[in-house]
Amino acid sequence: MTTLTIRLPDQLRSDLKALSRHEHKGVSDIVRESLRRHVAVQQFRALRRKALPFAEAQGLVTDEDVFLALS
Repeated sequence: MTTLTIRLPDQLRSDLKALSRHEHKGVSDIVRESLRRHVAVQQFRALRRKALPFAEAQGLVTDEDVFLALS
């Protein structure tokens, strides 16, 4: 594991500390979990942008279209 140093506004640091106490988790654990989720969402969005033209060509425009095609 590696160390990353970042600068946070005082209010965000205070909010993280409060969340840490409330959830009984370390601040680092909360930040790691948040970054993991953010990276996963960005990767999903990038994949979706790549797949969208192919899906639209097949008539799959909405989530409902995809659901019906898979059912």
